[in-house]
Amino acid sequence: MSNYIRFDWAMKRLLRDKANFAVLEGLMTTLMKKKIIIKRLLESESNQESEYDKYNRVDLLAEDETGELLLFEIQNNNEYAYFQRMLFGTSKLVTEYINRGEGYEKIRKIYSINIVYFALGSGTDFVYHGKTEFRGIHNNELLQLSPFQKQTFKADEVSQLYPEYYILKVNDFDRWSKVPLEQWIYFLNTGEIPEDATAPGLSEAREKLQLDKLSPDELKAYYRHLDNVVILRDNIHTERAEGRAEGRAEGLEEGLAKGKAEGIEEGKKEMALRMKAEGIPVEIIARCSGLSAEEIEAL
Repeated sequence: MSNYIRFDWAMKRLLRDKANFAVLEGLMTTLMKKKIIIKRLLESESNQESEYDKYNRVDLLAEDETGELLLFEIQNNNEYAYFQRMLFGTSKLVTEYINRGEGYEKIRKIYSINIVYFALGSGTDFVYHGKTEFRGIHNNELLQLSPFQKQTFKADEVSQLYPEYYILKVNDFDRWSKVPLEQWIYFLNTGEIPEDATAPGLSEAREKLQLDKLSPDELKAYYRHLDNVVILRDNIHTERAEGRAEGRAEGLEEGLAKGKAEGIEEGKKEMALRMKAEGIPVEIIARCSGLSAEEIEAL
C-alpha cells in the first residue's frame, strides 16, 4: 500500500487547508504551464454532494490571485454523460459568479480540471485540453478579438473568454518519467512519489499527504473511504466482465447460426452442381435445391 493519501480523499479533507494550497497550485502550474497562486476556496451550488457522490466524486472550487475560477473534480466511477456534467459545472459557475445587473464583461474565466479514473470517451492520450474557438467555414480563419476588446478584456484570444477544460485520464498511467506532467499523472494513479520527483507541488505532497500524519480517527475514515472506492471499482469490473461474457455468448450463438446457414447454402450449391453435371434441366434443379435459375447458371 502507498505511504501517501489518495488524492481524492486529500482533496476532500486536507487540500482545503490554506497551508496545503501549494499541492493544488503545483498541479495547476504544471498543467497550465504558468504560475498559479490560489487565493481562497469558494462554495458553489455545483458542489452539492449526494449519497452516491460521497465516494464516487470529489470537487473543489478555488479562486486564483487574478480572480479566475478553478473547478477541480475527481470522478471514480464510470459516468457516460460526464462530458455534459463538465459543461453543467462550468455553466453553473458562469451564472453564480456574476451579480444581477452586471454586464457580460464581468463573467469570470473558469478552468475545469477533471481527474477521471475510468475510460472516458475513446482516445489514446492521457491528458486532454478543450477550449472554444470560432473558425470561418470557408477559409478556416480563426476569429480574433478586436484591439479594443483585447484591451478591455485583457485577453489575446476569444478562447480566453470561455471556460477551458482539462481531462486527466490517469487510470492506466503507471510509468515514471522525468516530464513534470507525467510525474503528476503517475502520482494520481499510483499514489507513489519517487525521490527524484521534480514536478511543482509533488515535494509538498510528499510532506503533507503522508499516511502517518493522520490521527487514528482520520485513518479509520480514510480506510473506510478506500473500501468504498474498491467496491465501486469492483462493481465496474464486474459489469464489464458480465458484458463481455454476454457478448461472447451472443456472438457464439450468432456464429453457430451463421455457420449452419452457410453450410446449408453450400450443400445446396454442391447438389445443384452435381445435378447440372448430369444434364438435368435448370427448372428441376431449381425446384430441388431452392436456388434461383440465375444462381444455378452462375455455378
